Parts: sequence; C-alpha cells; structure tokens
Amino acid sequence: MHSPVLVLKDSLKRESGTKVHHANIQASKAVADIIRTTLGPRSMLKMLLDASGGIVVTNDGNAILRELDVAHPAAKSMIELSRTQDEEVGDGTTSVIVLAGEMLHVAEEFINKNYHPTVICRAYNKALEDAVAVLDTIAMPIDANDRATVLGLVKSCIGTKFTSQFGDLLADLAIDATTTVGVDLGQGLREVDIKKYIKVEKVPGGQLEDSRVLKGVMFNKDVVAPGKMRRKIVNPRIILLDSPLEYKKGENQTNAELVKEEDWGVMLKIEEDYIENLCMQIVKFKPDLVITEKGLSDLACHYLSKAGVSAIRRLRKTDNNRIAKACGAVIVNRPDELQESDVGTGAGLFEVKKIGDEFFAFIVDCKDPKACTVLLRGASKDLLNEVERNLQDAMSVARNIIKNPKLVPGGGATELTVSATLKQKSSSIEGIEKWPYEAAAIAFEAIPRTLAQNCGVNVIRTMTALQGKHANGENAWIGIDGNTGAISDMKEGKIWDAYNVKAQTFKTAIEAACMLLRIDDIVSGIKKKQAPGSGQAPSKPQIETEADADSEQILHD
Repeated sequence: MHSPVLVLKDSLKRESGTKVHHANIQASKAVADIIRTTLGPRSMLKMLLDASGGIVVTNDGNAILRELDVAHPAAKSMIELSRTQDEEVGDGTTSVIVLAGEMLHVAEEFINKNYHPTVICRAYNKALEDAVAVLDTIAMPIDANDRATVLGLVKSCIGTKFTSQFGDLLADLAIDATTTVGVDLGQGLREVDIKKYIKVEKVPGGQLEDSRVLKGVMFNKDVVAPGKMRRKIVNPRIILLDSPLEYKKGENQTNAELVKEEDWGVMLKIEEDYIENLCMQIVKFKPDLVITEKGLSDLACHYLSKAGVSAIRRLRKTDNNRIAKACGAVIVNRPDELQESDVGTGAGLFEVKKIGDEFFAFIVDCKDPKACTVLLRGASKDLLNEVERNLQDAMSVARNIIKNPKLVPGGGATELTVSATLKQKSSSIEGIEKWPYEAAAIAFEAIPRTLAQNCGVNVIRTMTALQGKHANGENAWIGIDGNTGAISDMKEGKIWDAYNVKAQTFKTAIEAACMLLRIDDIVSGIKKKQAPGSGQAPSKPQIETEADADSEQILHD
C-alpha cells in the first residue's frame, strides 16, 4: 500500500506531464498556423517588421519563422525544424511545419486518453518507415541531364513562390548556376556546393529580366589606380595573392637608431627595394591582373602600373576562392613562390563597369568555370531580397535533382497516396499502436487540405473527392492544381516535387513530433528578474538556529 503522500505526488506528476504535453502541442500548432497560409501557389505573402525597423515581404516559411521571436521552448524547437529543412534540402520549409503541427494535433486525443507517449512515438516511427517505403514505390526516376524535365521540376517547386509570376526566368538562372558549379566525384556522383561557389549579387535598378548567370564572377571593386591601370583586358593572365604588397610593419614596437642623416634615406631605400623586389617577382610572370586579399601600397601600385598590370586590393577571401575556381588560378601566399602553373588563364575578359553609382569588376567568359555569380536586377531592395530567397530554393531543388534524380507527384498527391496506404495497413497492426498509426495516416492529409484552403475551394468536397480517388491506391498522381483548385493528374500538369525534399519533410516532421511528445516537463534554469522599481528590499539572509537543524519543525503546544 502506498503512503498517501506518495500517491498524491505521483498523481501531481502525471497531471504536470499532461499539462506540458498540451502546452507543447498548443505552441506547435500556433507556429504551424502562422505559416499555414503560405503553402501553395495561391499563398499569401507575409510582411514582417524586424528589430531595426526594416521590412521583409516573403512567403518563404523559413524566412518568416527566422524573424519570429517566441518565448515557448516547444515553439522554438518547431522553428528549428524549418531551418534544418532549409539547410538540408532548401525546400519544403512550410510543409514540414504544417505536417509536424498536424502530427502533434492528432496525438492530443491519445494523450487525453492516457496513452503513454512512447506508444504514440512507436506507432509514428512505424508510420514513417512505411511512408518512406511508399515514396520509393511511387518515385519516378528521371535523367538529370535532360534540361526540359529539370526545368519543369524547378518551375513547379518555385511555382509556390512570389517570383512564379516571372515564369521560367528564375528556374533558368538556377539550373544554369547549379550545372556550372557541379563537380563530378566519379562513380556517377556529383557535388554541387551552392554556398561556396555561387554568389548572388543584387544590384537595384533595371528590370528583373536583365538578371543573368555570368560565366565567371563579379565583385564590387575597382582597380587601385583607375587612371593608370587598364579597366578592360581580353584573355587576362590573372595572379591571385593572399599576402600584402606593402612594407611589413614590425610585429611589436620596433626601434631603429639612426646615427647619421643619410641613414634615414638608406632606411627608406631598403623599404622601396623590398617592395620593388616583390613587384618584380610578380611582373616576371607577365600578368595582366593582380588581385590580393590584403593591402597594396602606393609604391607597389606605381611599379605594377608601370609594368602595365592592373591591380585590385582587399578582396574578400570567399570572392578570391570563386575567382580561383573560375579562371583556374591558384591563390599564392608568398610572391617568391609563384610558378607558371599558378597563373589563371581561363578567363576570356576582365572588365570594370559602372552600374548605378558603384563600380563592379567582371571576370567573365571563362572556359570551364567551376564558380559563378548570379547578377540579379530589380526595382527595389525588398523585391530583390525575395527573389534571392526564391533563387536559393530553386538552386537547392536543382542540386537535389543532380544528387538524386527522382521525382514524386506534387499538389498533395504524394501525401494522399501515403495516407491511403497507411490507412489500409493500419488494419493489420495489432495492439494499442493501431490507433495512433491510423491517426498519423490521417495527419498526412493536412498538406492537401491546406492547399485546398489556400486555393479558396470547398475544402470538404475537394478532400472527399480526393480521398475517393486515392482509396484503392491506384491513382497515385491525382492531386490538387494549386492555381485553380481543380482535381487533376499531376503528370499532365507537370506539378512535381523532388524525392529528397519529400523524404526529408516526412522524416523531420515525424521525428520532431516524437521528440516533443516525449517531453513531460519543462524545467527552467533561468532566475526570474525582479521588476525594477518594485520597491521590495532584498530579503535578509536567514540565520539558522539549532532548532532549524532538524528538518522537522517542533510545533508548540
């Protein structure tokens, strides 16, 4: 028999766990509800105010959640999901939150019925395995080199974004950029590093149609001495340095004692000879363009311009790496170690152009560039920022296809197929896990339902019709056309998703839902600060007396 105190403690504990589950589920649903309206091509845009008073206009799930400031730890955890999704596959950031929110929503009923969270999680994980298996059966392999197919896929993935109104433009840019920087690793594998080797330069002004992918790189710099150095060089020989072309200062305070008047001149002469020597080591390789990440003194500038060499200084390391990849040069740390093989000869043209008020250097027409710059033009900064976000998504989709060339149907068709298959399988599952498994199957319908809501069609009718078409599992490609809200074949409408994106969405959403369900207490390690001006004096330290030494207080008669 339990002592009454222990029994009471246990029931309190259980109560607290249930309360925490409810709080977590509510917080997660709130996050999902914020971005629910941004799913699909007919989605709404959100206008966000950031801390510095600037505005962001977007319907990219990750961009919206990044700007949110939430206090609840479960909501923070949900926001991390979209960041994970964005870094991993670059698309599906809204879907993953909507799906995770729905998974938690359907779990609430079982928590109320005192199901143990572990049981629900077991059922969910089983559902996840089966869902990925369904994806494998309906995925359609494609040829990653067939531009028309890849273009169709990228278009359908960014069709939900703001820039879909500009047609093929962004999809073309994304495919050009990713195919440029793709590197074959052998054994049929290709690596595409978007972050490192594709730079997006946003230049306000002009029309969006003027945007293009350069066969090379551009950066916001001008030559050191504009009057003396050439600003246009055809087939330039390029040397890239990572060292300063100026006299080295002493590491710490250096004292030199000059005895005679002439010593001053001697000292200056030594400095000049040092710099001349540096420049001569570079000039003997007959470069047309020298670019360094560090400083370049006036004297070095004089020697280089005398030799007819253009120079650019203080370039970012990342830009220098891109130039090296584009023109085939090697970045050298010491001029005296230069070799002929370090000189980049792959570029067709070096040119400095003025766009608006700023000078931009272009190193373009490269033979086989492994890095590139996407030049975006547009009316306003806000528009350009949104175009850049959408372009990043488009490039990620193109990269996913290069890495894993498989397609699944979009428009909620995949989720409906998964849902129908899991519903059928749930009847064969024995024991208590059957019900959460079936609930997970129903939760997958959240995506097509949200799509239907955002199209403004009758949700119940549309969902019933779709469930009817998918009930026997034959028609995996029937879904919702996000533009019209009509039920149609996704193959004909060319509404596709990348296999990687879908698989990652399911995995992230379900694993996160399981993690949040297994939390039964939130313990805060933060001390509450006393409100300023509340006027309470700090409590005096309590001095223990002998009577306090024993934990049980002795009561008076």
